[in-house]
Formats: sequence, C-alpha cells, structure tokens
Amino acid sequence: MSENPFFETWNTPFEVPPFARIQAEHFPPAYDRGMREHAAEIAVIASDPATPNFANTIEALERSGELLTRVEQVFHNLNSSATNDALDAIARDYAPKLAVHDMRVKLDPKLFARIDALYKTRDTLGLATDQLRLLERHHLRLVRAGAQLGPEQKARMSGITERLATLHTLFGQNVLHDEDEWQLMLDEGDLDGLPEFSRAAAASAARERGLDGRYVITLARASVEPFLMFSARRDLRQQAYEAWAARGYHQGKHANAPLIAEIMQLRAEQARLLGYDSYAAYRLDDTMAKTPEAAGHLLEQVWDGAKRRAAAERAELTEAAREDGVNAPIAPWDWRYYAEKVRQRKYALDEGAVKPYFVLDNMVRAALDTAGRLFGISFVARPDCPVYHPDVRAYEVRDASGAIGLFLHDNFARAGKRSGAWMSSYRDQQTLDGEVLPIIVNNNNFAKGDPTLLSFDDARTLFHEFGHGLHGLLSRVRYPSQSGTSVRRDFVEFPSQVFEHWFDVPENLRRYATHYRTGEPLPEELLQKLLAARNFNQGFATVEYTACAMLDLDLHTRADAGMTDIEAAEKEFAARVGMPPEIGFRHRPAHFQHLFAGSGYAAGYYAYMWAEVLEADGFAAFKEAGDPFEPGLAARLKAIYSAGDTRDPMELYREFRGRDPAIGALLAQRGLVAAE
Repeated sequence: MSENPFFETWNTPFEVPPFARIQAEHFPPAYDRGMREHAAEIAVIASDPATPNFANTIEALERSGELLTRVEQVFHNLNSSATNDALDAIARDYAPKLAVHDMRVKLDPKLFARIDALYKTRDTLGLATDQLRLLERHHLRLVRAGAQLGPEQKARMSGITERLATLHTLFGQNVLHDEDEWQLMLDEGDLDGLPEFSRAAAASAARERGLDGRYVITLARASVEPFLMFSARRDLRQQAYEAWAARGYHQGKHANAPLIAEIMQLRAEQARLLGYDSYAAYRLDDTMAKTPEAAGHLLEQVWDGAKRRAAAERAELTEAAREDGVNAPIAPWDWRYYAEKVRQRKYALDEGAVKPYFVLDNMVRAALDTAGRLFGISFVARPDCPVYHPDVRAYEVRDASGAIGLFLHDNFARAGKRSGAWMSSYRDQQTLDGEVLPIIVNNNNFAKGDPTLLSFDDARTLFHEFGHGLHGLLSRVRYPSQSGTSVRRDFVEFPSQVFEHWFDVPENLRRYATHYRTGEPLPEELLQKLLAARNFNQGFATVEYTACAMLDLDLHTRADAGMTDIEAAEKEFAARVGMPPEIGFRHRPAHFQHLFAGSGYAAGYYAYMWAEVLEADGFAAFKEAGDPFEPGLAARLKAIYSAGDTRDPMELYREFRGRDPAIGALLAQRGLVAAE
C-alpha cells in the first residue's frame, strides 16, 4: 500500500485533502489509528490526577480526536458525493465500530465524573458565555447518551447504538442502489411535451450510461420531476412516478422495510432506557420545540388550511385534465403535469420559457454576490485546489481581514452521489489553538446540460444550501464543538431558509436572470408573473411536506414502535389525517433518508417548518425596512451565522428581530392566509 496521506501534513491550499492520493485502502488503517489515538487521549483526560477544571477537562476534550475527525469528515463526504463499492463496504464495516468507539467515550464513568463535577459548580467557575454553554452542552450530551445509567443499561445502550449505525448505513445504501439501478429509456417518439432543456438533460444522462442516441430519465429529483411536469405521455409519467415512490420498497437484499421495523424498535427502547415515553419525547427534549406536542401543534396550524387550498388546486387541475380528454381522477403522476398547465394558463407562465433565464453559472454568481452585499465577503476561484471530482469548483472566501475559508461547490447529479441537496464540511472553523479556517462543501443534484438550466425551485434550492454553507463559512467561534451548523436541529434550517429570500429579490432577478443564448435580462413582464405566481401550488407543496413531518412524529411517538408493516402504517396514517390521495408523500418511509439513513432528523423533520416561522418573520424585517440589504439588519443577521452554538438560538433571534417570532408571515408566505 502507498504511504497513507492521513498520516502526513497536507501542503495543499488551505490544507484541503489531497484527493488524488486518497484511496479506499487508506481509510481502514487511518480509522483504526484515529480511534486508538482518541481512546488514549480520553484515557489521559479521564485519569488526570489533577482536580478537574475547564482547561484540563473540557478544553482537553475539544482538542482530542483530531486524526479521527479528519478521517471521518473526508470519508463521510466522499461516501456521499463520490462513492463506489469499496467505500460502501468500508461504510458497512466501520459504522458499527465507530458507534462503539463513540459510546465508549460517552459512557466512560471517569470522564463523566469530571464533567459532572464541573457542571455542578459551573456558576462558580468564572466561565465566559461560550465556555459555560460548552460545559452545559457536553454534560447534556453525555447524559442523553446514558452516562447516568447503570452498567447493564449502559451495555445495552451501546449495543443499540452499534446496531443502529449498521442499519442507518444499509438504509442509505439501499436507496442509492434503487436510484442508480432504475432508468426509463426513451426514444424520440417518447418525448412529447418535453421542452428542449429536459430533452438535453435526458440525452446527457443517456450518454453517461453509454446509450448515445437514446434518452434516459433517472430517479434523481432533477430528472424525474421535470419529466412528471412536462411529459404528455400519462403512461410514462405513471411508470416514472411509481418507480420514484417505490425506492426502498423492493423485496430482496435491498429492501428497507425490514430495516425500518428494527430501527423503530431500537429507538423506542433507547428512549425508554433514558426515561422517556417515546423516541420523539427524547429527541425533542433538546430542541427549541421541547415537546412532540409543541412541534405537532405547529404542523396542525397549517395542515387544514393546506388541505383546503390543495382541494381548490385539485379542482383547477381536474378541469384542465378534462379539457385534455382525461376523465380519470387526478393521480399523483398527473399533479405536476396539470399544475404546470394551469400555471401557464393562470399566469401565462411556461416553465420551458422561464428556465432559459436561470443559467446555473449565473445563479451561482447571484448567490456569491448576494453574500458579498449582505456580509462583506468575496469569493475568488481557486482552480489550483485539489477536488474529488471534475464537477467541483473551489473558491477562496475573503473578508476585509483576508481569507476566512474555502468553499467547494458540487452541483451535478451523477452515479455514486446520493440524491438531494446538502451542505457538509471537510474542516470546521475554530480558534482554540490558533485560527483554523473552514472547508465547506455544498452538494446539489442538478441535471447537467450545455448550459445547465435551472427551474425556479432549483435556483431556490441552490440559495438554500448556500445559506447552510454561509453558516459554516461565517462561523467565528473558539471551540470546535460549537462551530457553524453545530446548533439545535430546529434552528439549523433558519440560516439556510432565510437566505432563500434573496434569490427572488427583484433586483437580483433583474441582474442575474439572463437568457443563456441572447444574454437578455428576464423581461419585466415575465419577472412580475414569476413573483405573482410564488404562492401557486402551495397547497400541494405544504401538504406534501407537512404530511411527512406529521408521519415522522406519529411513528416516533408510538410507545410500542414495532413496525412489522411500514406500508400498512403509512396507509393507516394517511387515512387518519385525511391525506389527499392524489398527493403523494414527499418522502415515503422506505426512502426517507432524513429519518432512517441516520438519526439527525428522526422525530425532527418538522424543523423545516419551525425554521420557516423564523425565516418568514425574519425576512419580514427587511421588508419593513424597505431594503433587502439594509446594513443594520444584515449585520445582526450575520451575528447569527457567526455565533454557532455559543448562545441560545432564541436569544440570538430576539437580538436580530427585537422580539419573539410570529407565525403570521409563514401563513402568508405559503398563501394559507391573505397577506396583511
């Protein structure tokens, strides 16, 4: 085996990983050494004969595990963005090993005794605000992992965590398998209704699969959703939709239903061990919402209004279908198609005419320039930086003081890259022992074209993920555990969702939405139509999302979480809440990676709506000021992005807004009530 890059100093720009040298074979020995070194560091901290203090316990803990963190960050990102069979095998092998290692640290009795002693005397230690919060969060993290349990319960908690790590990994790999395996091959005669950009993307997907002269629709959202929106072939739309909805449900070794059953049982047992009635109660106890009831109440406030609006939308779609000679009820594979027809008729908007103005490169520039105007930063292309795939673009991020981080932008769908859009990091910002600059990555899954043209929603997604990216890039904290997005789950979406608003600020659209051929700006008439249509189809969108969030809470509040038939549970829930049959769940359980490919959003998918209350109310402040770039508000908003987890999120929000958030702006934003 070649020399292992993980055991060397990286002399690359920003010490970015030397991707060309990193091979799958390097990860196992690096993981093994990283865990050994971390375990030894924890043993030194836990066995220190000196009286516990903040420096020899909490700060020492923050310094521990440097190699392991480096290996984990690189592996996690590559396994998400550029995986292969070798990386998948390592993920299956090391997920349980890493879980066991993590639990050994969290359940170390001597380590907890030191932290507990500090916690009990925290008000006498003279700690700074960020230090006090760090101590409290470390203590809570260990308590919630089971540090106060008896030996047998600790052993069981470790076993549950180890098994869940394996199940989460398998779940995500099964979804990716189904997405990579399925394709809908089309000939020229099957393209009726598809605009040029969709045909070009389908041709590009075919070429990537060695099918020159054909067209391919994949299960990447950027491929299948435009097909469902434009294809005049109802039979093909049905094929595509049913394949999309069936991800994870196929029988055999890639079936996810059995994994869900075991995951749910283990999570319920985990919660009971910690004294909670349900997994939802356990998870939400450490959130802004605090209880399943509070999160559920928020969702209930929009559910009935969303269904009423969706019913009105369905009536319009049914009329359009009748005019088209379709007398059958609107089906899930019809909704997007007839919604586009109604949108064209109602607002004289044709997605095929709109999309040429939303060129990926221009939308990227819009996001970067907007961040510059708001937060005083700039982005300089760094083609000399190593990247893990030719699709990736690297930017040095600068402010008045100099470089503050590196930003990697990975925008295209491809085999071996999981679906969806997400932000992650190769290194987190901190200043504990000198300035450490962040290396942040944004992933999207746009269908590659020449040029790549985005839908209005695609462009908004780009801004959303870039908001997460800014949360990591603008971080200004002392301790690694508090860096960037290391905040409560139902606050982490606020910085991303509020940044979406600058996408459709009229002056941004006038400047950056230009035709890919002529360079002409978006016509004013078309711009006004787009703005007028922002609430179009919001009944559908709200039902599609809210149903998933309610299902998540419903599943995770069950005291007996035995789930022998997840499809039956899904159908029972849909009937109980009155789910419109013509609207499918945005994520059905067997491919709901937010919930089952990890625990990050388990019992927490409501967080997007919770954050939307904050962001709708927050951006309303800029509207009230009459300036989307008002300097005082922008500075206070930047303070939220920079604070990480150094302070309580509601305190940060109140300092920005001057009061608690109100739900009215969200209801108006989604068109569920008239705007005031």
